[in-house]
Amino acid sequence: MQFLAAYIMKGRLQAMTVAATLALLSLLFPPASIVSSASVALVTLRRGASEGLYVLLCACIAAAVLSAVLGVGYQFALLYGAVLWTPVWLISIVLRVGRNLAVAIEIAVILGVIAVLVFYGYQPQPAQVWSQALAVMIQPMLDATPAAPAEQIKQSAQVFAHFMTGAIAAGTVYGLLFGLFLARWWQALLYNPGGFRAEFLALRGHKQLGLASLAVLAAAGLASGAVAEVCWNVVVVVFVLYTFIGTAVLHASFAVAKSARFMVPLLYITLLLIPHVMVVIALCGLLDTWLDLRNKISNQTTV
Repeated sequence: MQFLAAYIMKGRLQAMTVAATLALLSLLFPPASIVSSASVALVTLRRGASEGLYVLLCACIAAAVLSAVLGVGYQFALLYGAVLWTPVWLISIVLRVGRNLAVAIEIAVILGVIAVLVFYGYQPQPAQVWSQALAVMIQPMLDATPAAPAEQIKQSAQVFAHFMTGAIAAGTVYGLLFGLFLARWWQALLYNPGGFRAEFLALRGHKQLGLASLAVLAAAGLASGAVAEVCWNVVVVVFVLYTFIGTAVLHASFAVAKSARFMVPLLYITLLLIPHVMVVIALCGLLDTWLDLRNKISNQTTV
């Protein structure tokens, strides 16, 4: 990874080539989009907004040319590049100027919330749209496995359709932030060893946003109908923020324990194998806003 980061920083052509190539590769292998967006973010973090924008625009053109050579419509490549790189470029500017990772994450999440609200304003009945899309997606699976409980699967899809807007927005924000984190880690590897680790472990949310999150959660639980649905979708996006903060809290707490070399890897293995634990981690991230859980847990784990 350090080799790739060093290659990107050699010049505009190298950064543009990596970003464009991996963007097209991500159409077949989606995780490649994280590395692609990290390429633009790294240039922006290190060399500034104008240089990052130059690489972004040139990478869009390069992706369009490559897609035309491969027989794919260049219009799609241009749009895909703009959608993939513009948000991470903007968040990278925020991080470069403010030098506060928590603020950059919060702004990314707020953009996701705005996207949810705009979509609900544009499409008053998004659940019906997602329900039809999910029905088309699961039908081949049901045809291939006649023994599958078709009615139960369809009912689950209909329930999930009410949260699909928030889920897609949250997934997009996760991808955006993973690209930003990778770029920040690359930057630390090349110019400030250990810097990203310290920055990540110091993550803490702001109380104002914490209170707003609690208010939306309360509204989601107390309201009904369309209002409740919108609030729950917003909660899904806000969940992203507190999963990162909660992970940082637990990592920082376990890192000072006597068994740190076992507990820290176990934390991330648990996240991968048991996704439901993310709810507990998000709760830790939210409570840390007021309770400073790092010090409390650290004091217990070091005893």
